[in-house]
Amino acid sequence: MRLRRISRVIAGAVIVIAGALVTPGVPALGAAAGPSWMRADAAHKSVSFTVNAADGGANGTLNFNGYANGAMMVTVPVGWRVHVDFYNTGAGALPHSLEVIREVAKVPIQGIPPTIPKATTSDLLAGVPPQRKDSFDFIAQPAGRYYWFCGVPTHGFSGMWDRFVISAGAKLPAVSFK
Repeated sequence: MRLRRISRVIAGAVIVIAGALVTPGVPALGAAAGPSWMRADAAHKSVSFTVNAADGGANGTLNFNGYANGAMMVTVPVGWRVHVDFYNTGAGALPHSLEVIREVAKVPIQGIPPTIPKATTSDLLAGVPPQRKDSFDFIAQPAGRYYWFCGVPTHGFSGMWDRFVISAGAKLPAVSFK
């Protein structure tokens, strides 16, 4: 009987220790499952994204993490802090930018003021030069449907946009693909 109790205590300790360890590429307990370029911290209601512009040749290099024309949808719970590390990988040798704008019926020809304050790279129209990076932080609010949009003239209009949803019902961030 005593041996069985000791075994249960040890097994419980192993589960607690295993749950506390974080293996790269594997979400921690309470973290959202998703691609390696998304890191969520449910306890602090924050999420970080690494967004690579011109990732490979998809859509003539006019893409975010290889996706364009709304093929990717990023969902974040309302009120969460969002951090974006933006890298222009340089494929195609074009400048690129990223901003969050309200979902619209007709995609704009170039960048417009971001819908959410601070939700943009620093030089929206000129873009981030190839092989350079930028970062920005914002609070995900209000709830609604938005775009991740490249504001460099003609880029977003040519398909360099994906969906970004701020959800009042979501508990954790998520990424889905068409």
